[in-house]
Amino acid sequence: MIQYRVRKIFSQLLLLGALVLTLFLGLGMLTTPHAVAAIRQLEEAPGQMVYQSRETLKDQHGGSWQAIAFQRVYPNGEMSFQLRLVGFPGGVEIDRSQPLLLTDSLGKTLTAADTSSTIFTDLSAPEPHVSQYNILPLLPELQAEIPLKLTISTLGDEAIDLSVSPSFVQEWKTLLSSRE
Repeated sequence: MIQYRVRKIFSQLLLLGALVLTLFLGLGMLTTPHAVAAIRQLEEAPGQMVYQSRETLKDQHGGSWQAIAFQRVYPNGEMSFQLRLVGFPGGVEIDRSQPLLLTDSLGKTLTAADTSSTIFTDLSAPEPHVSQYNILPLLPELQAEIPLKLTISTLGDEAIDLSVSPSFVQEWKTLLSSRE
């Protein structure tokens, strides 16, 4: 009889311990922030490295765009920092004669020069849904805590607005500062 009670109490304590452990693990998962995308690194040529961060952004119509921020470090130590934006093929024609507008939630607007001509091997037929911009001079002015809106000019009637989370801006700054 005593053995039965000891076993019963032990089983109840074990069950209670499992419930408490499950509760703590569950709460920990709820409060853990989402992981930011990993920064990728690749050697393009001897001594020439590329570091990149990718994220999917949504436009004002719910369409998905691939945003690739990348830093290229050349063998001579020079570097560039570009933002490539890729929309759905056939969905948009980007006006590359216009800069990219970066507007923060406080109303501050910056412009990034188009550098798309450097990515197409056939300049007579560039992909109309792909663009690239030099954002290196703008990075020091961006605040990682403030959401950002990117505005892409199109050859149609309406510009494309992309929402950028503060965490992605922080990745850009991390990417740059870790390689300087």
